[in-house]
Amino acid sequence: MSGRGEPTGLERVVDRRGLREFLALTDRVYVGEPRFVPPLRQHVRRWWRDGVPMYLLRDRPGGEVVGRTTLHTDAGFDAKRGRRCQLFGLTEFTASGARPLLAAITRAARVAGDRDTVFGPVALLPNETGGVITSGYADRGFIDSAYNPAYYVTAYESYGFQRRFESDTWICPVAGKEPPPAAAPPDGDLRLHRGDIRRLDDQLELLREMLNASFEQLGYYTAISAEDLRRQTDGLTYLLDESLLLYLTRAGRPIAFVLCIPDISEFVIRVRGDLGPLSQLRLLATRRRYRREAILLIKGVVPAEQGRGHQRLLADELHRNLRAGGYTTLRSTYVGRDNPASAAQFRAMGGRPLHGYTFYEKAL
Repeated sequence: MSGRGEPTGLERVVDRRGLREFLALTDRVYVGEPRFVPPLRQHVRRWWRDGVPMYLLRDRPGGEVVGRTTLHTDAGFDAKRGRRCQLFGLTEFTASGARPLLAAITRAARVAGDRDTVFGPVALLPNETGGVITSGYADRGFIDSAYNPAYYVTAYESYGFQRRFESDTWICPVAGKEPPPAAAPPDGDLRLHRGDIRRLDDQLELLREMLNASFEQLGYYTAISAEDLRRQTDGLTYLLDESLLLYLTRAGRPIAFVLCIPDISEFVIRVRGDLGPLSQLRLLATRRRYRREAILLIKGVVPAEQGRGHQRLLADELHRNLRAGGYTTLRSTYVGRDNPASAAQFRAMGGRPLHGYTFYEKAL
């Protein structure tokens, strides 16, 4: 990731006071809103320390903050999209700050002189997190997914941004149709594995290899490095329910996977995104309270093995484990509307789309 010089109209976050203002904006935008799950403050602070350029927009010099954003670029994403993208993310704004902030983001890309388009919101890439919900505002958000007021959609689209990679998140009842009894995999070379906290680093590396192979064909996806994965799964050991991490191997070679975690979104809302050491201790002490709902973060099958029923086998095993664990609800991060096979598995569980979902792009 890389940034660029300070754009006109935006104030670069250069110290901890500015970072506190950056983090505090969501407390005002979402005041009294119990459905917004803030990004983890530890992640935002780490990105700032790593040099991700973060900006504030004020209503006047020295005045109140009415908008925030990151401005960064990524060579891998540029290569995937075939254009030079000005990325923006962690983007929040008041109703009065919407147009000035989007104008400032667009102006920054034009001033840079080497960008073709503006794309976001992403944090820091679309295969990590980001996006805007376009429907389903009555339903709360959840970890690794977006939630925003309806006026965000109006703001982006009235300023000339176009929807890209339209998707839906999903919600499924776990106590619906019972899956068939567990059976041996139909292929004798197949073996089903589950998570093991003692071997989690090794298992996550297997998942990374499958993830990169499975998603390479998607227009928004850029390969995740081992360091990227380490950052994204930081703290997973105290969240993981081993029965919800499943993968298949054929003759020892990993070919398909699914990763779910218990949904601690309500806890994150309560602590305002501050999952520091004290909050982690509180979560550990009460974590059984958060073993009623789960989030499906990611699933995939390597290209050579697609279309052979591997995800169906994993989905049935996951459903059994959710029921056995006492879970009542499964939410899924966004699934592209051009990927009906993934959506079909949720429909088979009695699920429904939860939030309409999109990214936005504006040509320069």
